[in-house]
Amino acid sequence: MKSIHACVFAAALSATTALAADWNAAGVREALNIASGRAVALASRPGGFLDDARIHIKPPKTLRRIGKALRAIGMGAQVDELEVGMNRAAERAAAEAKPVFADAIRGMTLQDAVGIVRGGDTAATDYFRGATEPRLRSRFKPIVASSLAKVGASKQYDALAERYRALPLAGPTPLDLEEYTTNKTLDGLFTLLAEEEKKIRSDPAQRTTSLLRRVFGL
Repeated sequence: MKSIHACVFAAALSATTALAADWNAAGVREALNIASGRAVALASRPGGFLDDARIHIKPPKTLRRIGKALRAIGMGAQVDELEVGMNRAAERAAAEAKPVFADAIRGMTLQDAVGIVRGGDTAATDYFRGATEPRLRSRFKPIVASSLAKVGASKQYDALAERYRALPLAGPTPLDLEEYTTNKTLDGLFTLLAEEEKKIRSDPAQRTTSLLRRVFGL
């Protein structure tokens, strides 16, 4: 039979463990709020994709091949305009991530939070990607499509592809520009989020609240 002291100790230990788990969950939510806010702000500002080498959207290999051939016949400016249009579309779409991220943070379980604290440098980003990517994709794609059309990138691509196909020995031009740009927008956003998460985990100066210092400073 357990002694009274043993039972009291066990109860105190259980309460302490539960409290620590609650602190971890609160700290993870705060870290995700801060990191995701920074990532969205960086990605959605003017030049967020276009001027940032980490996430700048380059044409896919098939389009680079087309671009090289078109530059040779004096259409380099049009090729460059298409690349700019893809990055501008990504910047517009990235702003839509904020409410989706907020829902994912609210839906996080205690088990999720503890796993994130104990996980690797990008455990929170990995959780976020799994929890939000389908919704983000569905929100991003129509915005990307609208943006590509608004800046003339869709027509530009169609015109470039048609001109390329008219060249001798030209190959096929199989590319869904909207799908490609949407995928690269997602990749870029999560790249920034991962970097912001790493900063909070590794750099004490990035733990801007007492809760972050308490949870990630251990």
